[in-house]
Amino acid sequence: MISFIIPAYNAEKTIMRAIESIINQKETSVEYEIIVINDGSKDKTKENVKKIIDNYSINKTIYDENNYSIILKNKDNNNIKFFYYQQENKGIANTRNLGIKKSNGDYIIFVDSDDYVSDTLLKDIEKYINNGIELIKWNPNVVKENGEIIKKEECFPFEKKTGIDGFNFLYGKDKLISCLWNYAIKKELIPEFPEVDYHEDFAVLPLIILKAKSMVFISKNEYYYVQTEKSVMRGNDEEKQRKRLEDVLFIYDNILKQIPSLKLDKYTNENLKIFLTNSLIVFLPELSDKNKNFFLDELSKRKVSKNLKARNFKQLLKKCFYTIKGI
Repeated sequence: MISFIIPAYNAEKTIMRAIESIINQKETSVEYEIIVINDGSKDKTKENVKKIIDNYSINKTIYDENNYSIILKNKDNNNIKFFYYQQENKGIANTRNLGIKKSNGDYIIFVDSDDYVSDTLLKDIEKYINNGIELIKWNPNVVKENGEIIKKEECFPFEKKTGIDGFNFLYGKDKLISCLWNYAIKKELIPEFPEVDYHEDFAVLPLIILKAKSMVFISKNEYYYVQTEKSVMRGNDEEKQRKRLEDVLFIYDNILKQIPSLKLDKYTNENLKIFLTNSLIVFLPELSDKNKNFFLDELSKRKVSKNLKARNFKQLLKKCFYTIKGI
């Protein structure tokens, strides 16, 4: 069974689309459930979830104030277990942890409440689920709110590899390697999300990939990432930008502490450290002057340039540049 987990906060305008995209999966025998966690929304998220239930439920809908379980039936006459839980606002990491705790599936797929999935997602990954592949990856389409495709993110498909081989193949190619909604993940691989406000995907995905015994990357874009004005502008608030930086530095430090326990070969160890370092450096161009000075100071304290390797001329220039910068 697959558990779709949808954290929702003030998602009244999009939650119905997200849920319906999962309900109306085509031509699949994969059993699945949908778990919605309402993280203290102040709008009509709950009321719109109830509309979905009223439209698709096959048993009497009895609502509890904070949680309920319903059986839904889609247009192909398939039964789908649906769970709704409500809590005070605790943030995305806590919400995802609760969703995992409440899940019954062998696999987890995370869906953000303002996005949606392809109606052939389960059909396209079914053979890999049946073969017990631990990590199944796809890439998204970036779309406008009206569904118009802005960009089809490039896929780098491969058949069965170990997670280590998959990471070494993708790092440096796939800029979305750390996006949680690009994967179906064997539940047992998922660690607890740390209590951060931002970048919780980055906190767990490198570890998940490297621990996976088997991994595939399919050639289809199965997820629709909705680019709104809010998502484009979200990095411009200086206070929130500082919190993002503090969280990503915390995660960077935490993963570095865990590297010895992973017992990686030298090449993979180097690649992971390069990946972690590049994941920090990429923030620099978008920062305000105040936050850039803060971040450069933090990078310098950590001497992150020591993690960069000069395997070709371009990488040599990059390493020299950041070494001269003192970071």
